[in-house]
Amino acid sequence: MMTQRKEQKVDNSSKGRPRCGLCGNTGKLITTECCGQWICDDADQYVMFSYTRNCCYRNHDRYTLCSYHYNEGHKGDWKECPKCRKDFETEIYVWYGTNEYNFEKLADPPKYDPTKCAKCGKIITLGEDGYCQTRGQYFCEKCGGLGL
Repeated sequence: MMTQRKEQKVDNSSKGRPRCGLCGNTGKLITTECCGQWICDDADQYVMFSYTRNCCYRNHDRYTLCSYHYNEGHKGDWKECPKCRKDFETEIYVWYGTNEYNFEKLADPPKYDPTKCAKCGKIITLGEDGYCQTRGQYFCEKCGGLGL
């Protein structure tokens, strides 16, 4: 869910100009609603249903516990939130808390067994790979009929 964003004017004329905390760019920036970090104001660049992950704002907003915690209205620090922990299976929780779209990462993420395709046994990285899920089982793209 995309939150309403506050655009802030950025003075890029000085050497100490703000940078996106994810990619380092100094162009059009805003601060995140969830954690107040500078980030590229690039959500409008995302092409619907392309599934690309080249937009800093969208990546932080869609793929982090920080943003999820904020958008759900949870109290306290996202890194210690029992509601956030309960809302995701462990692999996804760890990925949302440690991926490259975070400004701050979980210091001690919980351990989990990798997810494997129920048909061929291939390891599926739930935060990165394509897969399908049915009746509590996961299938890789090939076995799930999603193509290669």
